[in-house]
Amino acid sequence: MLNKHFKDNTAFYLKRLLWVRFLMMLIVPLLGYRIFVVGVLGHESYSKQAKNQYYTQEEIPSSRGEIFAQTKDGLYPLAINAKKFQIWVVPKNVKDKQKVAQILSKELQKNELEIFDQINNNKLYIPPLAKRVEEGVASKIKGENLAGVLVVPENVRYYPEGELASHILGFVNFDDQGAYGVEGYYNDQLMGYKGALTAERDNKGRFINIDEETKARDGDNLILTIDHNIQYFAEEKIKAAVGKYGAESGQIIVLDPKTGKILAMAGTPSFNPNNFNEEAKRDKEEGKDRMTNPLISYVYEPGSIVKPIVVAKGLDMGKFEPDTEAGTFSNMVVVQGYEIHTAQDKPFGKETITQILEHSDNVGMVWVGEQIGKEAMYENFAKFGWGKVLGLDISGETTGFLLPLKKWRDIHQATMTFGQGISATPLQVVNAYSAIANNGELLLPHIVDKIVKPDGKEIQIEKKVIGQAVSRESAQKVQKMLQSVIENSYRKRTYIEGYSLAGKTGTAQVPKPGGGYEEKQSIHSFVGFGPVEDPRFVILVKLDKPSAVEFAEGSAGPVFREMADFLLRYMEIEPKK
Repeated sequence: MLNKHFKDNTAFYLKRLLWVRFLMMLIVPLLGYRIFVVGVLGHESYSKQAKNQYYTQEEIPSSRGEIFAQTKDGLYPLAINAKKFQIWVVPKNVKDKQKVAQILSKELQKNELEIFDQINNNKLYIPPLAKRVEEGVASKIKGENLAGVLVVPENVRYYPEGELASHILGFVNFDDQGAYGVEGYYNDQLMGYKGALTAERDNKGRFINIDEETKARDGDNLILTIDHNIQYFAEEKIKAAVGKYGAESGQIIVLDPKTGKILAMAGTPSFNPNNFNEEAKRDKEEGKDRMTNPLISYVYEPGSIVKPIVVAKGLDMGKFEPDTEAGTFSNMVVVQGYEIHTAQDKPFGKETITQILEHSDNVGMVWVGEQIGKEAMYENFAKFGWGKVLGLDISGETTGFLLPLKKWRDIHQATMTFGQGISATPLQVVNAYSAIANNGELLLPHIVDKIVKPDGKEIQIEKKVIGQAVSRESAQKVQKMLQSVIENSYRKRTYIEGYSLAGKTGTAQVPKPGGGYEEKQSIHSFVGFGPVEDPRFVILVKLDKPSAVEFAEGSAGPVFREMADFLLRYMEIEPKK
């Protein structure tokens, strides 16, 4: 019996061993294959997973380049980087949501109910309640020790002068992208490049080994052509003039005619780039657009300030000289059935070309245009940079309107001689006068003087010649003619004793959207330069729809004189004995 039982057990165990052997023959290859996959094929992937448990990747921020104006004593900061704070809330960790909403509402000057609605949940993440919070406010919130409330530092763009030069600068939005102005145009250079760091941490989160590092590159600094003192004076003057003469808005540009450097570019109303979000909301509510630079983005029909530009072409063609007697003109001329009148609807008698400018005689200018011809007039406007963008290094420049030559009729040529039916930006207008002051050479205006790399290397922006608008001889004749205009026509309002200044007014009608012109609205301009024998500045003053004065010589003219007087003293230009 025992032997039989033993034999039966032996058979049973042998059978089990065979099964185990069979299973092992299946498992071992599978196990080997898995080891091969993990150890060989999946080595890189699993190594990365293992590394990720104690390795970290960190972004290294770059510092945005700063923007400076110039003064006699050095540089003046217009856009810098400042430490501000963000206020974050983790609703899941907030114990008393009503109390948190009440405190944050008080400190952030926000609606309490809106804050409560945002945090009244158990989420781990909601967008920050506030950005760009001042340090004093952030410190108060931090001092409350509110569970679930985080005060996080951030570097933000700060404009220490507020509204000053805001149309030039633009702003940096919440995504750290430049918008408008220099901030928009030079955004990539100002931003620089962020870096990255791959490093090993210990169990306390401390770096113990840096595996790979890509260094951040800070943005370039920009030194503008803008003179801080001239910019400040221009902004104060245009604000005062808009109020004094009842204008809707106003602008001033100051250019160096020999280099194309813009020394000042002021427009009112303006905005504070530190509060761009609130300013944009306000504009939307009021139907305004204070962020767009009116000196480069808005066009207007410039009126009589076009006349010297047209006369320059006639001189260039040898059609007449400054003292040529053009004839005796009446107060009105008819062109293709349209009546064209002198500004005050009175005749001036026998006139030379210079006197046509002194009297700002529309009828005399129609005669001037007839001597030049359509094709030459069109070519002349184009050579002075009208009908196309100049290429200024700032965002938002527009072209103005120059009617294609094939569409010109006699009436178009006639009205363009005194600045109707053609439009330009204030920048294009002042740059055309800059060419006259610069002996006919048209330069590309620019707003950035130097680019300073993070290593301190400076790149000087050199002047760029667009072309010769008119000959040197013709430009110098127009200079003297415009000097005569100031001394014989606007002496009381624009002349400065001891200095030779040149300039011209423009009182332009305002076009209606559907055609024709507004009856009681106009745009007043004055463009001038000095000293005539060695021009150091060109000034454009423009007032939109002033109500207190009828003609530009009584509004824009005096503002030009105040600007010129300041510049002559500031630039230490001695009067003639």
